[in-house]
Amino acid sequence: MNLLTAHGLHDLHEEPWNAYGQATLISFWKLPFRAPYTNANGSVNSLSPNAEQSWSWTFTLFLGLHLWPGGEIYVAPEAIAEQTLSNLKGIGAAHENFEFQKTGGTTPSLYRSRLFFRQRIGLGGAHVEKTSDPLQLGTIVDSRRLELTIGNFSALDVFDKSGVVGDMRQGFLNQSFMTYSAYDFPADARGYSFGAAAELYWDDWAIRAGALVPPENPNSQAVNLSGKYWGSSAEIEHDHSIFGQEGALRLLGYLNYEDTGRFDEAIAAYRADPAKNAAACASAGLYNYQSGNFRAPDLCWVRRPHGKVGIGLSAEQHLARDVGVFFRGMIADGQSEVDAYDSADYSVALGALAHGSLWQRPFDVAGVGFAMSWISNIHAQYIAMGGVDGFIGDGALQHVGGEGDLDFFYSFNLFKALWFSADYQHLWNPAYNADRGPVELVGGRVHAEF
Repeated sequence: MNLLTAHGLHDLHEEPWNAYGQATLISFWKLPFRAPYTNANGSVNSLSPNAEQSWSWTFTLFLGLHLWPGGEIYVAPEAIAEQTLSNLKGIGAAHENFEFQKTGGTTPSLYRSRLFFRQRIGLGGAHVEKTSDPLQLGTIVDSRRLELTIGNFSALDVFDKSGVVGDMRQGFLNQSFMTYSAYDFPADARGYSFGAAAELYWDDWAIRAGALVPPENPNSQAVNLSGKYWGSSAEIEHDHSIFGQEGALRLLGYLNYEDTGRFDEAIAAYRADPAKNAAACASAGLYNYQSGNFRAPDLCWVRRPHGKVGIGLSAEQHLARDVGVFFRGMIADGQSEVDAYDSADYSVALGALAHGSLWQRPFDVAGVGFAMSWISNIHAQYIAMGGVDGFIGDGALQHVGGEGDLDFFYSFNLFKALWFSADYQHLWNPAYNADRGPVELVGGRVHAEF
């Protein structure tokens, strides 16, 4: 729910259609940091130790149409332009700007982010108001119902929807707080895919299951529509109330079947034949991350179909009106490369957000968050040998550490539909390398809704 809805400015019932829009500009400045080595031996995935600036601009329209009882269709055209830090290399999970995509550049690109159909089937129970929001028509639904979604959407449109963190464009800026960092949900390089999901709501309980298609190659834009590969998720949620304040617990698991590389197999292939190194991938015509390290293993030689699993727990609790805390933690198997999200194998994040009604500014938002992620032992061994994955690989890794981030922000509202945010982030052990960093980032955001 966005702030305009939360404070009663959009409270329509049984909408035949709705239209919303947003525009967001985010910019960060990275200060120089200590780094005894960078891109050692021809590797290419280090975060530059020099001062850098990053920015992104997005514009989105959210259009919804009521078709028949319970039937709705949504489309969301979007545009983005961006300039990332070090081409999105050298950070495992704690990227400073959640808007960043793996494709894109300084010239704006226009695309369709979502086009999906939703059918709601009432099963009785109490009446529940669904307020008018982006990708949600205002209506009254049963507390016991089945919802089916099919088409082009993001896994995060269905799974791990936090009532505390809410819309990231009005909250934390670091990607660590968007979802579990270890949740390698299937998506193209922009974060969207094609698939279907079913949600069963039964009063205070909800069960969700769905599957989407993964990218053709890890972290690439084209998705694989052959039906051979898929990424599935299942989630159970219980909503509760403590002393009159709302909260929720969620358990989420995922199982992906993808064409990716395992770290142990990449190491074994290199040891058996040093000609199967990172620098030789391109000459062999294999999909790779352009490392020039002749002395390192590479995942390009061993990609094949296999599974990847993870399980996570999240909790959220409102402590007072407009004040909430949250926690997320996930463990993935850590045996294979990231296919669609980031490099983390294990992750935790927690924090608190408060809306400004406590200090007579109801549309302001403030928050503090702490997040950490780790990689598995075999992942670290592969990186230590000079290997790279989609985001990390400094050419060496002598001292492994958890990558951590502290994020502080304040968002000041003007004219009820415009927000100006200031943000500070402190990042340590970038790319799980305790020899590099810490990294200080100062940024801001301008966000408008209409």
